[in-house]
Formats: sequence, C-alpha cells, structure tokens
Amino acid sequence: MGADTTVVKPVEAPPLSPLSLKTKLAPTPTRPPKYSVKVKNAKGQEVVLGDPKATRALVALMDVHAVNGGAACHWGGPAAFAEIMSAIHGVMFATQGRQWHDAYNFVNDAGHTENGIYALRANWGFDNLTFEDLKGFRGIKSKLTGHGESHLNPQGVLLSNGPLSSALPQAQGLAIADKVAKRDRVTICTVSDGASMEGEAKEAFAAIPGLAAKDRVNPFVLVLSDNDTKLSGRITKDSFSMQRSFSAFGALGWNVISVPNGHDLQSVYLFVEKAIEQARANPNVPVCLWVKTIKGYGVKATEENAAGGHGFPLSNGEKIVEFVNEIYGGQTPDEFANWAKALRLDWEQKEAAKKAKAASTPAAAPAVKKDKVQAGLAKAAIRAAQDGLPVYSISSDVQGSTGISTFHKSFPDRYIEVGIAEANMVSTGAGFSKGGFIPIVDTFGQFGVTKGNLPLTMAALSQAPVIAMFSHVGFQDAADGASHQATTYFAATSSIPHTVVIAPSCSDEAESLLYEAIKRFAADRAGGKDGESYIFFVGRENYPVSWVENATYEWGKAQILQRGTDVLLIGCGPLLIKALEAGKKLGEQGVTATVINNPFINRVDIETIGTAVKSCFGRVVTIEDHQVVGGMGAQVSHALSQAGITHRMRSLGIHGEFGQYAYVAEELYQHHGLTAEKMVQAALEVIRK
Repeated sequence: MGADTTVVKPVEAPPLSPLSLKTKLAPTPTRPPKYSVKVKNAKGQEVVLGDPKATRALVALMDVHAVNGGAACHWGGPAAFAEIMSAIHGVMFATQGRQWHDAYNFVNDAGHTENGIYALRANWGFDNLTFEDLKGFRGIKSKLTGHGESHLNPQGVLLSNGPLSSALPQAQGLAIADKVAKRDRVTICTVSDGASMEGEAKEAFAAIPGLAAKDRVNPFVLVLSDNDTKLSGRITKDSFSMQRSFSAFGALGWNVISVPNGHDLQSVYLFVEKAIEQARANPNVPVCLWVKTIKGYGVKATEENAAGGHGFPLSNGEKIVEFVNEIYGGQTPDEFANWAKALRLDWEQKEAAKKAKAASTPAAAPAVKKDKVQAGLAKAAIRAAQDGLPVYSISSDVQGSTGISTFHKSFPDRYIEVGIAEANMVSTGAGFSKGGFIPIVDTFGQFGVTKGNLPLTMAALSQAPVIAMFSHVGFQDAADGASHQATTYFAATSSIPHTVVIAPSCSDEAESLLYEAIKRFAADRAGGKDGESYIFFVGRENYPVSWVENATYEWGKAQILQRGTDVLLIGCGPLLIKALEAGKKLGEQGVTATVINNPFINRVDIETIGTAVKSCFGRVVTIEDHQVVGGMGAQVSHALSQAGITHRMRSLGIHGEFGQYAYVAEELYQHHGLTAEKMVQAALEVIRK
C-alpha cells in the first residue's frame, strides 16, 4: 500500500459539539464515612477518609456471603488497593462547587478489586449503599457484581472492567474526548502490575504520554499497584520481572512518582494529591503513581501466600471471626464483630444439620463419579507426552483453572508461562508449532476468543497450528459476570480456516478427543501437511465423567445417546445434560426422542445428524450455552439446509443479551430459559406444528 496522496478540500461544518449525555453516576456523598480516619493534606488541613481496615473487613464479610452462595470471590487485590482507593475517593468526594464526576473520570481497570470499592463506598453511603447491600454481592439480584459492570451498575461504574487492561485504553479515550470537548476534568485510572503485562496496556502506556505531548489528552493520572503478584503466583518467579518495564515509564513520557509504601495512608494521600496537582499543572505530561503494595495486606497468611490470597481464602464462615479480628488487630468494631459471629453461627448450624442428616439417612447408593471436563484434557496431554509426542504447554496465568497445571506438575520442563498476555500466548504457541512442537495454549474462553482471535487466525495463516484449551465458557463463569462470560465463542472461531472447534461435554470425551487431536496434529505435520488448529471449549463445573457406559468417541462423529422417532434433541458442552434430561421427561409423556451429543461444532456430522433428523420427521431442538446467532444450532441448521434435508428447528440459547452475575450457572440457565423443561416445551411445539 502506498501513501495516501489524495487531495481533499476542507469542508465547512458547524462547530464540533458532543452529544448531551446525562450521566447515571451517583452524586457526591452527603455524609462522611461511617468508619473513618483522618490525615492531613498538603496544606496541613485535616481530611476525613474511609478507614482501609473497614474496607478490608467489609470485603471479608461480603465475600463469605458470596462463597456461601457458591461463588468465588477476591480478597488479595482489594486488600492491596485499600489505602489507594481510600485516598483517591477522599480527593474526589472533596470536590467543591460541582459533582465529583464532573471533576474526575474514575476508571478502575483492576477488576478483581471492585468489591473493595463497593465496601469503601458503602462506608461513605455512596449511591445509598448500605452494609446490608453488600451481603448480596455477586448474587443474581444484586448490582454489586464481581467485576465492575456499567450495564448493571451505571450508578457506580463508568467503564466496565474484568478482562485485565480492557478499561485502561477506554480511560485514555475519555481523557482525549474531554480534551476535544474542552472539559475541565482529570482522568484517574487504577491498574495492577498483572494487567500491565497485557498488550492493550502496553499500547496505552505508550499512547497516553505520546498523545499528551501533542496536547491531545486532558490531565491523566495512572495509579499502578505493584506487588509482583498475579492470580497463580509471583510474576517474576512464574514468568518474568516487570520492573524494567515500569522503570521505562519515564522514557515513554510519564512523570513517574514512586510511592514506596502503599499502605501508609497519610503518605499515599499526599502522593495522590500531588499527582493530580502536577497532572493539572502540565497536562502534556501524564502522571504515573508507581505504588508498592502487598497483595492480601492485613492478614499474615495472605500476605505471605504466593498468590497474595488472590481468591478469598475462606470457603465458609468457620474462621471469619479470627480473620476480621486480625485485620483490626483484635480491636474489631462491634458491628463487624457481631456480623462475623453471625456468619460463624450460621456455619455451625449448617454443620450440625449436615451431621444430623447423615446420622438419620440410610446409606445412599454410590454417587455418580464426576469431574471437571478440563481434567480429561490434561490427562490426554500427559498421555500423549508419555507416548513420546513433543507436547509443550504455553500458559498465561490461569493454568490452575484450565486444568493444564496437572501437565505442568507432571513435566516441569515442558511448559512456559508468558504472563497475563493471552494474545502473546497464542502467538508464542504458533512459534512453537513452526519449531516442530505440538503447542497447547490455555486460558478462559472469553480471553481466548477476544484477545486471542487474531493470533489464532495468524497461526493458521502461517501454517503454524495450535491446540487450545479454553475453559469457563458461556454462563459457566457465573460469578465473574458478563465480562468473563464467553457467549460468542463458537461464532468467533468457527469460520477461521483450518480450525476445528470442539465442545466436549464430559471428562472422558475430552480426554479421548484431545488425545486424538494431538495424534492427528503430529501425523499431519510429520507427513508434510500444514495441519489444523484444534480449539477445545469446556465449562467450569463438575459433570459425570461419561454419559453412557463404555462410551466410544469417534473422531468427527456426533454421538447418539438415546434413540427415538418423535423429535431430535441436540446438545453439546455444558448443556448436553439438559438435552438428556429433556429426553427422559419427554419419555415420561410417551414421546420418544433421539438425543445427540454434537461436539464437532464447525464440522457438522451430517451423516449421523441428517439421518436422525429424517427419522424424526425433521423435528429438531438444540440447546447451547451460546448466543443463538452463529451458534451450534445455527451451524447444524445451515449444514442440514446445504444438504437439502428439510427440518423444523427450535434453538435454545442466548438471544442477543449479555450475561450477568450469579452464584452458580444454573441460576443463569433458569433466567435465560436454558433448561430441560424449556427444551421439552420446545420439542412439543415442534411436534405439534
């Protein structure tokens, strides 16, 4: 492509004026924090701030309510950020003569710290939040979501966060837009050292000072929490040090202010005040507060934990009294002490009820063996390596969640962690592929298909296929909300050339299909062929390790689990179980259904499925944990139409909506009609037509 040499005359237009958008953000609180501490500002005046100890205690207490409901939670991040958030909010809420949000854009990119912001703001009474509201944290009826999501909580969240570094470049856009609109506003964005490993962060780190130097950006303050810790452990130990990257901020054009102790509230407040003052004084040089923190600060066990107590370390209320007491050094306010005791009592009563029930209930039949589907993927990788195939794992921090950590422990010299950088992970895998290895990359489905989509395409285009394990798809990641819920994963990857998209529904199936994929990968490459990428999408929760005894999993074939002639039910992945349940319920009504497991999403087994469609008079119902547009059902219907097979189909899926938070996926399945009962209803409707 050559330079653009076109000549275009300037066009006259009315003065540029932004649309008048009324903010939904809640106004400045009208009262001081209930639990407060005092510091002095640069002028020596007393300033009232929310007590960081109260923030930590409230985070711990609200997290217990969430884990009791079945959700995962975060402790390490909000504990590290408590003083930072206290200082920032103290400055913002002290705005005089106008609302705080007219003076500041506040953007939190560190999504795992959002519960700390809720706790702090409830202490202030912001948006009429109460401590009672915190008890619903992460529940389907609460707007206090695990990561900040503006579509559910526009009163408190300006920009949604969750996928690390996604909010930072949007904050950049806010600051540039304010400059264009000639607004007097400072943008403050909080980020973590882990998020700084992402490609989007690195782009923004360069662009913000670069554009500011050209007078294109309003005053900007970046607050970086540096504790050398991420989800799975220490950043430097597990991947590589970020210290040289942070040291280069000055060369990029940032005014770097080092804050040696991020837990000295007086010091942090003065540094925040100074950063805002300097950013206002010279908007051409954005300010970076480089704050040294300790993840999990306030509780010794989490401070010393390799991951900083990233997830909440308590699984129930058994030890919450001691946990909160340690935060307060034994001087816990009565309100929090009584709250903790009530949670402890609730745990004791539940334990007593369990024991009583166990004592009075006859021995039950052996439970169906269950496991996470990704466990089968790890088994396949280990088995292939034992067979002598050059399997190599490239991870990006969540290997414990995706299940590949079992492979890492089995073969410590056959993996590398590139840090929190999903796009880089996939591209590194492509390099390994080109170098003669069989690379397996892993992350959550949402990050794999959003951050990894272009690298997946380029891997195929470079004849460097990869094998991907993408977990927590659809509503399976209920507690992490819409930002983490991959609901377009089939649509996003099915049309990439030379790529096979697979959705196994149980551990045994996952093991069998991944093992076969590895063998096919090796055979193709050894035979001089380009080979294909294989993307495995799996859920999060436990399922039976198999659906039928002595099951076989033939490559490229759909699996018939039940035979009937009235209607065909097709499922895959996490929702196959709903199709099986629907088949049984229909049988109870005298309706016989064929139930098919369809794991090969973009390689539809038209022979098996087409034959079943014909035997069921063209009546088909599909169910999936995915948008109906571009999903499994849509691809099956298209394949049937291409083959000239007449059919009437009902597709149960997600109809153009984002997900939301819930304790467990089943709550979202019920909310969106992804149930066996709804599948039965759809089947009867198809039959009656």
